[in-house]
Amino acid sequence: MSDLMVIINMLALVYLGWFVERSLQKNKSKMWLFSGLVVVMLVILFTLPNYGPTYSYIMVTTILMYLVLTVSWALFSGPTGYISLAPAAFFGVGIYTSAVLGKDIPLLAVVLLGGILSFVLAMIVGALTLRLKGTYFIMFTFGLVLLITNLLLWYEIKFTGTRGRFVVAAGNDTIYYVMLGIFILLLITAFIIKRSKFGLALQSIGQNEEAAAHMGINVTGVKVIVFAITAFFMGMAGAIMTMKWTYIDPYSAFDLFRSFLPVLMAIFGGMRYFYGPVLGSVIFAYLEEKLLTEFPYVYKLAFGIVLIAVILYLPDGLAGLVDKIRARIARKKNALT
Repeated sequence: MSDLMVIINMLALVYLGWFVERSLQKNKSKMWLFSGLVVVMLVILFTLPNYGPTYSYIMVTTILMYLVLTVSWALFSGPTGYISLAPAAFFGVGIYTSAVLGKDIPLLAVVLLGGILSFVLAMIVGALTLRLKGTYFIMFTFGLVLLITNLLLWYEIKFTGTRGRFVVAAGNDTIYYVMLGIFILLLITAFIIKRSKFGLALQSIGQNEEAAAHMGINVTGVKVIVFAITAFFMGMAGAIMTMKWTYIDPYSAFDLFRSFLPVLMAIFGGMRYFYGPVLGSVIFAYLEEKLLTEFPYVYKLAFGIVLIAVILYLPDGLAGLVDKIRARIARKKNALT
């Protein structure tokens, strides 16, 4: 029963991502029907703690966390082609914001502040590094996570005589609702960006950065702003997820695995369409939870095998596979007529 509740809510999350994708297309047929189904999906998601077992919405909370990280990553890296390995840095800033200030200010203020501090960090990092390209940018963002981790570790051992902090916990249902709110806000933000001049500018930058600059686009400015916006959501996710744990330290807060997983999830789902990263992160997060619970010693190996298989046989991800199936069905229909 718990797994069934989780799967139903996973489908609701994927539908929301697909609805945003369809809303971005010019074909608006039957949008009234799809909009009505959105209301149904939101009701399912918002009422889960009322009818589902505790396990189900704890697991969906974890899925929502990965959704926020993956969709935020894809919102910037997808159109621009800049592969960022900094999600763990921004997520970790949110974690430590919550750990340090969670006792002193209200929960929502902590979450918002975690996002703001991550936004500021991304603005600084982006202004310094988004003039770099390719491997240089990848290595810098990877090094940023290591730098913050070791800097915090040195500070705590040197000045506080501790390693890590205890965290003020919140109820599972509270964490779930806040994470769901962050995800919905992210979807709205992604829709606005993709429909705005920023979205067109990002696509132009990804296609030909030099040509975009000659067209009058402030290339660095656009990249920095969108990079910082995505970091804002990662920081908020980190701030609220901290309250699920009782203790954190620099290594757990800035876990490098959280930098690589959004990339793997986005590739697995396919970045050609907006719903691809949503689909990939929902399935991948569910598999991670199941494999980690039942096969804790081989789940990373399983992830590696899945990733290699996707790169070899599904270069466009699951969304690309759906496209191929639809095209094959359409060809068969045309052949019959």
